[in-house]
Amino acid sequence: MRYVIIALLLSGCSTVVPVTARFPDAPGKGAMTACPNLIKLNDNAKLSDVANTITVNYSTYYECAVKADAWQEWYQIQKHIFEGTK
Repeated sequence: MRYVIIALLLSGCSTVVPVTARFPDAPGKGAMTACPNLIKLNDNAKLSDVANTITVNYSTYYECAVKADAWQEWYQIQKHIFEGTK
C-alpha cells in the first residue's frame, strides 16, 4: 500500500504537456504611448513666448526620454530573465 501511494505521488509531479514560458507584457500603457509633438512658434512670437515654448518643449522631451529609457531598461531585464529560464 505504501508503494502505491508513493508511486501516485511521484507520477502526479510529471507532465506530458510541454510547458512554455510566455514573455511578460509591457508595464502599463504610459510607456507604450507615443511622445507628444513639441510646440512650434509662430512667426511673430515675442521673446517671452520663445522662453515659455523652450521650457515646455524641454520638459516634454525629457519626460518622454525618461519613459523611453525606463521601458528599454525593463525590456532588457525581462529579456535577460526570460532567456535565463530556458
